[in-house]
Amino acid sequence: MQTDKRGYTVYDTNRLNQDHGQPGLRFRDDPSGLVFAEIDNAHATATVCLQGAHLVTWRPKDQALPVVWVSEAARFAPGKSIRGGVPVCWPWFGPHATQASFPAHGFARTVPWQVTGTETTDEGATRLTLVLLQNEQTRAQFAHACRLELSLTIGANLRAALVTTNLDSETLSIGEALHTYFQIGDIGQTRVLGLEGCAYVDKVEGGVRKRQDGPIAFAGETDRVYVDTEAQCVIEDPVLRRRILIDKSGSRSTVVWTPWQEKADKMGDLGPNDGWRRMVCVESGNALDNVVSIAPGAAHTLAVNYRAEAT
Repeated sequence: MQTDKRGYTVYDTNRLNQDHGQPGLRFRDDPSGLVFAEIDNAHATATVCLQGAHLVTWRPKDQALPVVWVSEAARFAPGKSIRGGVPVCWPWFGPHATQASFPAHGFARTVPWQVTGTETTDEGATRLTLVLLQNEQTRAQFAHACRLELSLTIGANLRAALVTTNLDSETLSIGEALHTYFQIGDIGQTRVLGLEGCAYVDKVEGGVRKRQDGPIAFAGETDRVYVDTEAQCVIEDPVLRRRILIDKSGSRSTVVWTPWQEKADKMGDLGPNDGWRRMVCVESGNALDNVVSIAPGAAHTLAVNYRAEAT
């Protein structure tokens, strides 16, 4: 890979297809300047942007509509985050603890990643593995020797494994999340189950600590970090008549977020006709009380399995 006059990474898609193409997997250049992997196998379709190792869409073929949502107004541009899909938040979650000028949720979602492997599994799913490329920008914001790898297995289920390996001589501390946007019929009729009784930090109310009473229902802006929980979460969607099941490991935090009308209008990239009503974020990660310490030479894996079923 090379860089252009602006310093943006230039991928050789012909070489990518030659080295890593699989049945049902091809790489393509986009007019935006970004490069995408397009997956269409027996079980699902998906799109992955190599910038940020960002899974943009995923639709199992037994579903009429995608399970992973991306905004109709999402902006695709080098160095910019994409509204929707599965952004990788790393090596911190939320604002940086001491540097207000550093990007929220870290830099992993806006820098180039390198494809290191692809395969078609015995079940006919497509596996794509990428490694974050470090540069002067990333080292200035996170001066630790480490390796970050993301493996995506795309089939009837979507599996993601984010692996941080500490190559430094000192213990490494990270915050992280897979900031997954799910497509739903109507946020006002959607519920999230699995976090009943869990403690959470309510960011809408300035960080007040509360405890969840019953399933999560939505009637306004919601931004909560549930801590000390490894629970499975289930999104109940009566409008689309399906349940989305989220099983995770290596994660002690779950974030639930919807901006609602006023905040969505200010954000400007959530799509026309109340696009925000057709998405909800249920994020698996390690944040606040649950940041991860990784000893020298050790590795930590955050893994999530997503599946949808009809109701």
